[in-house]
Amino acid sequence: MLVLAALLHWGPCPAETQGGVPDTALISIIIDDLGYRLRDGERALALPGPLTFSFLPHTPHAHRLATLAHARGREIMLHLPMEAVNGNAPGPGGLTWEMGRSELIDTVRTNLASIPFVKGVSNHMGSRLTREPERMGWLMQALKPGDDLYFVDSRTTTETVAGRVAAENGIATLTRDVFLDSEASRLSIATQLSRLVAVARRQGTAVGIGHPYPETLQVLEDQLPALQTQGIRLVPVSQLLRDRERQPQWQPFLSHSPKDAKSSRPSPLSTCCAEPASRL
Repeated sequence: MLVLAALLHWGPCPAETQGGVPDTALISIIIDDLGYRLRDGERALALPGPLTFSFLPHTPHAHRLATLAHARGREIMLHLPMEAVNGNAPGPGGLTWEMGRSELIDTVRTNLASIPFVKGVSNHMGSRLTREPERMGWLMQALKPGDDLYFVDSRTTTETVAGRVAAENGIATLTRDVFLDSEASRLSIATQLSRLVAVARRQGTAVGIGHPYPETLQVLEDQLPALQTQGIRLVPVSQLLRDRERQPQWQPFLSHSPKDAKSSRPSPLSTCCAEPASRL
């Protein structure tokens, strides 16, 4: 615990802006891959603070957990499975290269209907599809009829165009800054959380993605309560989007580090739910 605390000592709170308003950095943390294991999902929903929870469609416990999350005032996303360059099966409701426009749009809308209270969408895997502008355009067309749905590019490949295409289609969008648990050890996760804070301090906001691994949940249980005392405010993704719109100088940070690729460790939720780092 001393090592974790040392890693997460982020220094003094930011200086006050003119008028005495604290210049607080904002962070959104998304917990991906929810829906397969009930106990892990319940533990994730018990984490302190307004995290955002992203559910895989057509999974055994997604509807129940999303309903519980909504009752607790938490924000909910659809974690949309997409084909990867390595050929791993994306799982139920997955978008594939072979789909035509109508099939892809219908699949997206069916997936959205399977998760209640959805506010936004992110890609699960997708290193093949997210680099292809036409198919990403179809995806954004499927989101347009929704109630102001946003799109978070998980950035599982450096060649992604998903965020750009979302913006071109009038979809509010953010890009993942840091994967918290590419290496699922407590020390590595604490280091990545510290890095997320550093990014937020530098650019004003930051988006982190983690998974319901026991190590990730333990680090977040231990460290999230300290964010506010360090001048960091945890907010849902929709609020981060609103703040970035008001502060256009806050631009998304795009890391090109292979370390930020999604964990090569098989997900404890389902063997279909992880995309190897080697896909880059």
